[in-house]
Amino acid sequence: MKIMDFLSKKAIAADLKSAKKEDVIKELVDVLLESEGLEKKCRNKLVEQLMAREALGSTAIGQGVGIPHTKSECVNKLVASFGLSQKGVDFDSLDGENVYIFFLLIAPIDSAGPHLKALARISRLLKDKYFRDSLKECKDEKSILKIISQEDEKKI
Repeated sequence: MKIMDFLSKKAIAADLKSAKKEDVIKELVDVLLESEGLEKKCRNKLVEQLMAREALGSTAIGQGVGIPHTKSECVNKLVASFGLSQKGVDFDSLDGENVYIFFLLIAPIDSAGPHLKALARISRLLKDKYFRDSLKECKDEKSILKIISQEDEKKI
C-alpha cells in the first residue's frame, strides 16, 4: 500500500497554525474536507470522533510524529490529510516531545484491513529519521508531496 493511494495531493498543509491538540485536529479535518469534497456537516462529527479516539490514548507516537485516526460513516474510502507544524504542538506524545509531523487518517466504519495497513505503512516510514527530518525541513506543500511520493516509490 502506498501513502499516495489514500492521501490526496490537495490534502497537505505545510504550515499548521494551531498550537493545541483539538485545534490541530480541526485544521487537519478542514484540509481533508476541502480536498476530498466531503460534506461540511461532517466536520464536527469527525472532530468529535477523532477527539474521542485521543481520549483513549494519544496518537502521538513519539519522535515528533502524530497519527490521529478514526473510523467514520462520513467517508466511504480510506482518506488522509498531512500537516506540518513549524513550531511543534504538545500532543500528549508518548515521549513527551512536541509533534511536528501529522498524518490524519479516516476510514469507513466497516474497514479494518486498509485502516490498519495504512497505519502500519505510515508508522514504518516515519521510523526513518532521514524521512522525518526531510519532511520537517519542507516549507511548502509541493516539497512535502515530492518527498512522500519518492518514499512511496522506494519502499513497497
